[in-house]
Amino acid sequence: MPYETIRFDIAHGVARLTLDRPDKLNSFNTKMHAEVRAALARVLPEGGRVLVLTGAGRAFCAGQDLADRAVAPGGASVDLGESIERHYKPLVLALRNLPLPVIAAVNGVAAGAGANIALACDLVIAARSASFIQSFSKLGLVPDSGGTWSLPRLVGQARALGLTLLGEKLTAEEAAQWGLIWRCVEDAQFPAVVDTLAARLATAPTRGLARTKQAIHESWGQSLDAQLDLERDCQRELGQSADYAEGVAAFIARRAPAFTGR
Repeated sequence: MPYETIRFDIAHGVARLTLDRPDKLNSFNTKMHAEVRAALARVLPEGGRVLVLTGAGRAFCAGQDLADRAVAPGGASVDLGESIERHYKPLVLALRNLPLPVIAAVNGVAAGAGANIALACDLVIAARSASFIQSFSKLGLVPDSGGTWSLPRLVGQARALGLTLLGEKLTAEEAAQWGLIWRCVEDAQFPAVVDTLAARLATAPTRGLARTKQAIHESWGQSLDAQLDLERDCQRELGQSADYAEGVAAFIARRAPAFTGR
């Protein structure tokens, strides 16, 4: 289907979703939200086994396009909470809950909601020239799109408060050193590294990876006893899968496995 604000395709199990408003630093407007929702709904039915989310041009995503919601008709203030409820909350949860790996390939600046949408993904890889900015404090707002939840869990309360209260730019290298993201790579190597990782995950045991991300996400609210039960249940299910049988057979035969994601 044609899109105006994004690009989307699936090939060899790799779904690629590119935010494509480079003149606006890929900031979100209402149409982009609708098109991203439509694209995400296609990932599983069309055979995606990994999703790569990135941006066109020199930015990953600058968050919300403020011109798209600056004031309501008649000059009244808009209800920003409604925007969160209708658009950003469903987007973050959709990325988080996809039963496959989600890679944020941060090619440039990730600011505001754009930074926190990246952090909602499973693996965040950034080009060295990229940066992360929690710009909400400069507008008198609280970090949204899960920022107040993910930041203290990733970097601790002290750094989370420093990032959000000051709104200072964090380089990709610093983000990797702090544990905010998975990896920072040189700009020249960035496309190849992302492609290699996506291809690797597209041929991995998808069900096992999906249950792994589920178990890690749920662990934050679980006791050890409950988490051990969850691990037991996952292993019971996955032990009956075709990929587990293939993995064991390949190990015994000393060959590379041919996982199907089932």
